[in-house]
Amino acid sequence: MDKLQAMTVFVRVVEAQSFSKAAETLSMPRSSVTAIIKNLEAHLGTPLLRRSTRTLSLTDAGARYFASCQAILSEIARAENDLSVEVAQLRGRVRVDMPGLIGRSIVLPRLREFEARFPDIDLVLGLSDRPADLIYDGIDCVIRTGELIDSTLVARRLGQLNWITCASPRYLSLHGEPESVSALQGHRVVNYIANATGRPLDWRFSVDGETVVMTMTSRFAVNETEAYLQCGLEGLGLIQLSEFAAFPYLQSGRLKEVLTNARCLPVPVSILYPDGRNATAALKAFVGWIIEITGPALSR
Repeated sequence: MDKLQAMTVFVRVVEAQSFSKAAETLSMPRSSVTAIIKNLEAHLGTPLLRRSTRTLSLTDAGARYFASCQAILSEIARAENDLSVEVAQLRGRVRVDMPGLIGRSIVLPRLREFEARFPDIDLVLGLSDRPADLIYDGIDCVIRTGELIDSTLVARRLGQLNWITCASPRYLSLHGEPESVSALQGHRVVNYIANATGRPLDWRFSVDGETVVMTMTSRFAVNETEAYLQCGLEGLGLIQLSEFAAFPYLQSGRLKEVLTNARCLPVPVSILYPDGRNATAALKAFVGWIIEITGPALSR
């Protein structure tokens, strides 16, 4: 027996003072209403209603049960209404983890815009090059670069990062500009340490349509994008990073791209979050906003 349905039917019969009227308002056959009340009384082991040809009244047990049913159904309605209001107003907290560069360059400058559009959504932003685990770290969604492994998460493409090789004018004036990928062996580089593995990332190039992967030795290595960029600006060696990160320094002349004919394939940028059944309205709103603001910046 569906107890919630039985309570609803019982309350409606009492309020309408008629099986027929209750059946009409519930869009149910009268026979179904009658059967539900009989089954409910049998389940409870006591009569709830006194019936006659003209009147319908509650027994003492029925009166007590009616009051309890009203309270329960009212509480359910309140809970559903509160949730509907929450969804309509898009309120709640969203915890996000993203690469520091994307957070500082794209997201943080647009937070006032987000607040104006979604005043009841609180954001907790984690900016780090170290990948976060949604479940272990209590994160609602993450922005990640690179190819994604299969998972139960929803992945939405935000754009791509074009990787380039560059150096400062100071470095190039001292060591010259490499004319080919093979010439890199005679140059100094700065390596980037992957937080996931603790090892330097390989350097990748595209030469005559083929991907060339090189493991470079270096005197300096760091594990954070801003620090890596600073090493390049200081002339400590060649660096390989996204054009998005290097763009303002290329524009100002503080960095110069080299090996322009050997750029590696772009790296995708995606946002990952639980499937629709587990994603809150606030999270979906944030994802939509992120897709909107990152598209132009990550399509360069």
